[in-house]
Amino acid sequence: MAMSDPLADMLTRIRNAVRVGHMSLTVPSSRPKRGVAKVLQEEGYIAGFNVRTENGFEQLEIQLKYGEKGVKVITHIGRVSRPGLRRYKKVKELNEVLNGFGIAILTTSRGIMTDQEARRLNVGGEVLCEVW
Repeated sequence: MAMSDPLADMLTRIRNAVRVGHMSLTVPSSRPKRGVAKVLQEEGYIAGFNVRTENGFEQLEIQLKYGEKGVKVITHIGRVSRPGLRRYKKVKELNEVLNGFGIAILTTSRGIMTDQEARRLNVGGEVLCEVW
């Protein structure tokens, strides 16, 4: 059966891996998933990621990040827009996530970026997920 929301699957895998304390996880790769992983790495939520080919398919390997004494860096990661209900926001409608302690990841005409960067560049877009 085909998956209807691959990005939500990636976020769920990250959430589950963090919950049980795994150091890394592997998901099927795609351009939007690589974009989200890049933003998560730039914002310090994951340690890193790399793309490798396995049996002719690209896989995205994500290295998770933990703080002192195993404290979780990602306490919440959730999908906002979904295939059945897309959530688009204009730049003036973008609110801070958790009073600035979290981020929203958007896909815009200028690529995948955080809500802070979208406000700085004065562009709106589809809100993919929120992380804190």
